Amino acid sequence: MSNDNALIAQIGRTIGLWGDLKLHLHTDFPEQFKIGNTYKSARGDLTIADINFTRGIVKFRGYESIDSAKKLTNVKIFANEAQTRENCDLKEGQHFWFDIIGCTVKQGDEVLGSVTDIQRMADTDYLIIKTDDTLVEAGLAKSFLLPYIDRYVLTVGLEEKIVYTKDAKDILEAS
Repeated sequence: MSNDNALIAQIGRTIGLWGDLKLHLHTDFPEQFKIGNTYKSARGDLTIADINFTRGIVKFRGYESIDSAKKLTNVKIFANEAQTRENCDLKEGQHFWFDIIGCTVKQGDEVLGSVTDIQRMADTDYLIIKTDDTLVEAGLAKSFLLPYIDRYVLTVGLEEKIVYTKDAKDILEAS
């Protein structure tokens, strides 16, 4: 898959005889899965024919028998940035990961580095930050993890591509 596609789900085992499959979500936006929506996968485009969130089950067009559905077991489903923006409704203060990656991280007026990736560990998202070169030259770590929680992240300015933090330098110095 190309870099502009994000993993949003993985297909599990078959359920019953009519092509139902277990769906394991890798997204915070389950509402993007609607009947008729099409997503990319290693098996080609997959269009949702039916979905039941209560049971965590999905059925795809063209895979209505157990034998055909078995071909989709363990297949990963991806959505591109445009699909994600169209199908997901953000609440106040929420941001897509792909909008935060690449942002400069600042504490006060000091640039600490830039966000290179985001990892979810347990229930918390962590910004993976490449430390600014001047701080690395001063003897600090080349990169560090910053929990994406109110304790450390004050605001995210998407227009200027800056994540404003507090106490993040303490984490960097301890890294």
